[in-house]
Amino acid sequence: MTRVLPPVIPAAAAEVTALADLVAEAFSTLDAARWLVPDPEVRRAAMAGQFALLVEHALAFGHVDLLADGSAVAVWLHRTRPIPAPPDYDRRLDVACGEHADRFRILDALFDAHHPGEPHHHLAMLAVTPRCQGTGRGTVLLRHHHSRLDAGGIPAYLEAADLRCRALYAREGYVALTPFVLPDSDARFHPMWRPPHLCLHP
Repeated sequence: MTRVLPPVIPAAAAEVTALADLVAEAFSTLDAARWLVPDPEVRRAAMAGQFALLVEHALAFGHVDLLADGSAVAVWLHRTRPIPAPPDYDRRLDVACGEHADRFRILDALFDAHHPGEPHHHLAMLAVTPRCQGTGRGTVLLRHHHSRLDAGGIPAYLEAADLRCRALYAREGYVALTPFVLPDSDARFHPMWRPPHLCLHP
């Protein structure tokens, strides 16, 4: 029997906090998350604070897709033209992440150093709540926007946080670039680039 998943809907500004919490829950066990916030007691809250800044920024300079049941979210930045940093980012990052803020800044700098200059849409975050992972929700969100990118001839870029995610993105047309490692850590990110595909979606 074919599984029917909830439809994709646009996220609203009122949902920023809830969506940031969803992403933090989904990402909190990643090696990169452990490096960013070593203390598991405060990890999820600190990450959610920074993710809220990114979700808010995407709503202003991109878009955020959400499954209607709130189980998965894709956060896109439209980097087809230069976009500014989130307003008052450093101060707000200090408030959100406290003593861990400098680690987020290190990660931001690494992301910037590896980011391609060619116009594209950047998948900043794709997250599925843990209880729903492996059910095709991430794929639905990817294909929803990929169809628009393909129609417009727009490439996409992302940073996969582990090999499982890299494999998912590879199945959807992304090509792995040179990975990079967080300082004094085994945590590795895999930048990936997806050229537009005219015939990928039947």
